[in-house]
Formats: sequence, C-alpha cells, structure tokens
Amino acid sequence: MYLIALCDDETGEIQRTGRMLESYQKEHKWLDFAVECFISADRLLYKVRKEKYTPDLILMDIYMPDKTGTEAAKELRGLGNKSRIVFLTASKEHALDAFGVGAVQYLVKPVCKEVLFNVLDMVLKDVSCERRKYILVRADGRIHRILVNDIVYCEAQRKIQNLYLADGTKLLLRMTMAEIYGMLSCYQEFVRAGAAYIVNLEYVDSLNAQDICLNTGKKIYLPRGVYKTLKEKYFGYYCGNGST
Repeated sequence: MYLIALCDDETGEIQRTGRMLESYQKEHKWLDFAVECFISADRLLYKVRKEKYTPDLILMDIYMPDKTGTEAAKELRGLGNKSRIVFLTASKEHALDAFGVGAVQYLVKPVCKEVLFNVLDMVLKDVSCERRKYILVRADGRIHRILVNDIVYCEAQRKIQNLYLADGTKLLLRMTMAEIYGMLSCYQEFVRAGAAYIVNLEYVDSLNAQDICLNTGKKIYLPRGVYKTLKEKYFGYYCGNGST
C-alpha cells in the first residue's frame, strides 16, 4: 500500500491529478494506492500533527492562499516528516526554495501524464527500496520493525544493548553487540566506534581523535586507536573515497 496526498486549493487540479493517478494505477495493477486530498496546506499539516499521517508521496501546489507549499514543506520537515514531496505549480520562480526543503521534483503545470508517470516510477521505486531497509528486534516482549534510517546509534551496557532512534525512542535489546552489528553491517552508514558503540554516519556532525558529535546533541568519546579507521570510513561514506 502506497499513501499519496494531493494538496491543492483548486479542486479542478486535484481532480485532474487524481485522474492521472487512477490511470497510472490501472497500468500498474500490482500497486495498491490510497489517495487523500487536501484543499489547503493547513488541513494537510493538521492531519500530520494529529494523526501522525506520513504519506509516501505528497503532490503539492506552491501557490495556496493560507500557506504556500514551500512554507508547508518547511513545517513538515520541522515535524520530522520525511514524505517525498513533488511540487506542482504554474511558475518556475520557486524552484530553488522547493529543493531547499528536500523536494524530489518540481513540475510546472499543466503537468502531462507522461511526466507525472516518470516521477511516480522514480518515487515508488525509491519507496520500495527503502521499505526493504528494516530490521526486526525483540524489546519489551514485543517484536519491533525498525527502519534502518531511524537508528542513530547503539550503545552496549553489559548484557543489554541500548538502541537509540531518531524520534528519541530507546529500545533495550537482549542481544550481543556482534549480533546487532551483523544485522547492520551490510549498510555502509553503520560503523563500529570501539567495542561499545555502533554509529549511523548520517547523524554525525563532526568527529576528531577524542569524540564524535551527533546532530542529536549526543557526544560519544572514542577509545584510543579508533579515530584513523573511523575517519576513513566517514570520508569514504560522504566522498566516495578514503582520502582526507
């Protein structure tokens, strides 16, 4: 099931885009869509806040009377919403603002079916790949499905491993650090930082020979001899090579 939100103050545009989505689904019968329409950015934001609504894709106009699409996108990102956003608008004027809030595409109206279909192909393929990036862990007597991207770091404390997530959640896992790293080592962003930590490089703001600073405010102190290897992996992850 893919969740798609249409946000436009013009009902005619919502209906037009909705018909193209129906056409796309008819050509891709194996895909299951749930499309929800919003005639204002505030209505979309209300649902995100109150119901934790997180569509896979938001197709949103920029020019709306209550709040522009780029303003709404900034609020969505501020709420931690990671939905993919595609702006549909009558002007190219706000393209830089659109990509500044992490939009994946900026399409100028009227959008033809072929262009929208190409964007849907790209976005849904990306969503499908991301959905496979989960691990299953047992904590508090329950099985949790954890999105790999949401893992900030893992800290060992004797026989208990503390898994910290981006939303502030902490899970206590009765697993060894080796077992957890075995689940995460296939993802390039995860590295060992000594014996006690596994760190997601996506959340690293800075590092030196003494410590790692995460963008959550957490500081992890490094044991001696770890920095060189960690620095190489950090540069390799972001620059594609191990050079400094």
